[in-house]
Amino acid sequence: MALDEFEALRLADLEGLYQEQAAARMGVSRTTFGRIVESAHRKVAEALVQGKALHIRGGPVRHEPATARPCCKRSVRRCRCPKEEK
Repeated sequence: MALDEFEALRLADLEGLYQEQAAARMGVSRTTFGRIVESAHRKVAEALVQGKALHIRGGPVRHEPATARPCCKRSVRRCRCPKEEK
């Protein structure tokens, strides 16, 4: 699995963003995001169903959890930061 697929899963499935919001965060079109997340879902399903290993490739990444943003509280599942509402 490529890093862009991993990021698409994180944004869509973990953070619960709509495709348009997630695409904006990744700097791609909504249709491109849809293709990326669909590919990621297929790879995860294949790994689970067929008992395959899932490898994430692409290099080192720095990840800042949503709770690290000053406008978010730990108890809030979806952060609605004013900067992201645009």
